[in-house]
Amino acid sequence: MLEVQNLMVFFENALALNDFGMEVREGQVVGVIGSNSAGKTTLMNTLSGLIIDMRIKEKRRGGERITVYGKVLFKGEDITKTRPSERVKKGIVLCRERHPIFPESDVSQNLQMAGYLRKRSEIRETVKEVFDLFPALIPLKSRKAGFMSGGEQQMLAVGMALVARPQLLLLDEPLLGLSPMMQHLLVDAIKGLKAKSGITVVISEQFARPVLPMIDFGYIIENGMLTLTGTGSELMDNPEVKAAYFGI
Repeated sequence: MLEVQNLMVFFENALALNDFGMEVREGQVVGVIGSNSAGKTTLMNTLSGLIIDMRIKEKRRGGERITVYGKVLFKGEDITKTRPSERVKKGIVLCRERHPIFPESDVSQNLQMAGYLRKRSEIRETVKEVFDLFPALIPLKSRKAGFMSGGEQQMLAVGMALVARPQLLLLDEPLLGLSPMMQHLLVDAIKGLKAKSGITVVISEQFARPVLPMIDFGYIIENGMLTLTGTGSELMDNPEVKAAYFGI
């Protein structure tokens, strides 16, 4: 479904991603694991196309130069230069780290607004699926999003991404800053996505322990470079991964 070839991203003279490659098959949950500043968010911004808008904004204001080399293929089509809005229409949806919500609107309104590209019947159907996936949001339907906890807002953010009906869902550090209980709820929801809908998921995280058991395949990234690959169980059993991420 998704293929990344020889991807290199520079911010001025700083190399954020160095000759990175990956493949995501339809229906898989794929993890990109790395410490802070490893290049995970740069990768997700490149896959979603946000890097294109970032380049345009930086050029307009005379800011840092962003340069991208390599290719991103989606279902065999080269989308390297495709704008993010067009990628959403193709089915690629990003839920960013600390994804923006509409704090003055309630939960139901946030979900409905996220489906602006969809028919009303599709929105109603998907919103119901979101509440099935995140039952903790049901009693919060009428609560303004700005008054929700960080974990509740993260569930809402993922729900908003799902209302857009993605074929490929990109989750950028969804567990960041969440309590262990909220992390557990979100991990269970991602597992449920695979079981119920078959949506393909790419999740980037620095918290390897809750992520590795649920992924089909994983990529370990350090300083913008791919260092290890393998199935979730293979990476869980790898001594280098245990030492770096589990303290074993």
